[in-house]
Amino acid sequence: MVSATGQGRRFDDHTAWAVFRIFLRLGLTSFGGPVAHLGYFRSEFVDRRAWLSERAYADIVALCQFLPGPASSQVGIALGLSRAGYAGALAAWAGFTLPSALLLIAFALGLTRFGDGVPAGVLHGCKVVAVAVVAQAVWGMGRSLCTDAARVTLMALAACALLLWPSTWGQVGVIGVAAVAGALLFAGSSGAAPEPLPVGIGRRSGAVWLALFVVLLLALPLLAQSFPNATLARVDAFYRAGSLVFGGGHVVLPLLRAEVVPSGWLADDAFLAGYGAAQAVPGPLFTFAAFLGAAMREPPNGWLGGVVCLLAIFLPAFLLVVGALPFWAQIRRSARAQAALAGVNAAVVGLLLAALYHPVWTSAIRQPADFALALSALVALVFWRVPPWLVVAGSALAGYLLELVV
Repeated sequence: MVSATGQGRRFDDHTAWAVFRIFLRLGLTSFGGPVAHLGYFRSEFVDRRAWLSERAYADIVALCQFLPGPASSQVGIALGLSRAGYAGALAAWAGFTLPSALLLIAFALGLTRFGDGVPAGVLHGCKVVAVAVVAQAVWGMGRSLCTDAARVTLMALAACALLLWPSTWGQVGVIGVAAVAGALLFAGSSGAAPEPLPVGIGRRSGAVWLALFVVLLLALPLLAQSFPNATLARVDAFYRAGSLVFGGGHVVLPLLRAEVVPSGWLADDAFLAGYGAAQAVPGPLFTFAAFLGAAMREPPNGWLGGVVCLLAIFLPAFLLVVGALPFWAQIRRSARAQAALAGVNAAVVGLLLAALYHPVWTSAIRQPADFALALSALVALVFWRVPPWLVVAGSALAGYLLELVV
């Protein structure tokens, strides 16, 4: 048995069930979008549980930023895979995804007007605590990964570039330039060997997973055209959406709308209502696919439609992560790759710093009381080591009370 929390409570967190429990709690409390999710993950798995080092975590984040699909969910899959194998990867995905997916399916079925039922102050409090979570991640990762003037400069330049060029391809381009700069600036410098990533998958297996990703991407459109079937058509549409979109969450929305509204699968008003509800739930925004599948006008819809579309949009993320990690674990051992990763890791901190300002800060801090709440949450997280879920709950309550007072 190993210590899971460092606070006296001991249980074996190398099992898929333990991974599921941990990610389920994160799935219930991780508000704020993908950047905030990365902050929650860092607090939980680097600071609190010490599953991996700061550098190893940053390496995984860097890999998932390069891959198409939902970056925060892919980081979670990678963490689960390294902890408990394939079962752990599935457990991490299920725990982080199910809460928001179930809520959105329930909303689609018309059981409740979920988006209108949550007080605005509660949602705003959850946005404010995301400021503290991302600030904690930027501070902690910056101290560990930006250790000299060159790295700090790369971090600052990356943040400036992303603020001036706020696009998905801008993000990918900045990371690529940082890799080249790191290979040039830090080549030959002595540094600690990278922490091994216990992915438990060989390169041959990784190649099979990547080949399966490509085969499905090419074959599903042909199958959907050759064998007209509603289920197959939706699997094809949502698989392509999860395969071809960089930047995750909000970036996939226009592509999904182009698939489901013109085809007559869903009315535009229903699409927008579901998007509004998706903003009110924690976890990955890709679970919006569950709402769309459940709200379809024709079968498969309801619970079955929600599950089909949810699995289809997340399947590429799983295939890409488990396929790429074995090669990533090998590549990062070379001296040149380590130098490039030093530059990439500095850029990742810059990416988080830019996101801390926009959209996290600009969407949450509207008045002095918001700043006071964010500062209090930051102190609770960093200095008092209060569990993030409790900070989220406290901030949601404070946001509700502030709404009543103001």
